[in-house]
Amino acid sequence: MLKRLLERNPRLRRWLRRAGWAAVVLVMLLVAAATVVHDHLKHEYFLPGPAATVSRIQVAQGTSVRAVLARLESEGVVHSARAVVWYLRLLGKHPSVQAGTYEIPPRASPEQIIAMFEEGRVLLEQLTVVEGSTFDDFLDLLAHEPDVTHTLAGKSAAQVMAALGHPGENPEGRFFPDTYRFAANTADTVILGMAYDKMSQALAAAWSVRSPKLPFDSPTQALILASMVEKEAQLKSERTRIAGVFVARLRKGMRLQSDPTVIYGLGAKYDGQIHTRDLLTDTPYNTYTRSGLPPTPIALPGRESLMASVQPDETGELYFVASGLGDGAHHFSKTLQEHNSAVQAYLTRLRHQRAAARAAAPASSAAPAPAAPAARAAPKKSPQPTHP
Repeated sequence: MLKRLLERNPRLRRWLRRAGWAAVVLVMLLVAAATVVHDHLKHEYFLPGPAATVSRIQVAQGTSVRAVLARLESEGVVHSARAVVWYLRLLGKHPSVQAGTYEIPPRASPEQIIAMFEEGRVLLEQLTVVEGSTFDDFLDLLAHEPDVTHTLAGKSAAQVMAALGHPGENPEGRFFPDTYRFAANTADTVILGMAYDKMSQALAAAWSVRSPKLPFDSPTQALILASMVEKEAQLKSERTRIAGVFVARLRKGMRLQSDPTVIYGLGAKYDGQIHTRDLLTDTPYNTYTRSGLPPTPIALPGRESLMASVQPDETGELYFVASGLGDGAHHFSKTLQEHNSAVQAYLTRLRHQRAAARAAAPASSAAPAPAAPAARAAPKKSPQPTHP
């Protein structure tokens, strides 16, 4: 029918012919325009950015790519956020942005920036937990870290352990002291979880290579001993030797008589010095009044102290006291008589140091006498003789 209609109406044939050519031209124009637009958007996507210096941007959780690009355009990091968004749509890409702080290099193209977002190449903050710190020290450090999301404020130690998935477990000693790197806004529970897992792994590794016939039979007891070694030893070279003294005393049923355990038991009552009354006041952690290891660790021990606790250097020494030479070293003794002599030498050095300090101080000043040498935050072995 259409054929007959065209045969009878030459004007219609001419009009359709012209319309066909117009459609072809229109399609060609549209294709050309689309190509031009595509090439322009592609050019913008790979075009080096205008920023001549490093730029930083902090991205909150849930922020869209479009919003981040708009901020970058306003800060002169990309030329056209809209062009980048449209090009991503043409590619059918829907990149996500991981939260954190990003450092964008000079002249970075949108393509490079999008890759950073997708891979989560955020700047990592760091937090260092020192060996010998306590669990409370760790919590305080986290609480004052501005780049951490704080979820544990006001919670007790028991509540913190429950939040970490370890209800009923005493937290002391269970977190590895180390430098932890994390993205900004990481939750405090995440960092604590990393430290807990790392200590669990380090303790298991140490326990697997323990010396035979140790006077204790569990990794937890090794952890307790390691925490004591950590607080007593200022020199790394003395860790195994100090552990050897404690192990020898445990074998003989002697009290460990370690000042750091007394200090831990005193808690907030500790005034910076150990008094005779402190040594005589019984607490679960007073190893002068109680035999055996304290009930829990007293600090967060490092790897060397863990290894020392399971591979102690047993030489027959039963005593040690600070040398008083200011180098953190100790004098080790096998007999009480030798130990008493070392204590007297320590006290003599201490008196000379105090006399020298008084002589050097201005006459008008009331400068206090120097305190006894200490290791970390805790005094070393008491200058009183350590008896079996």
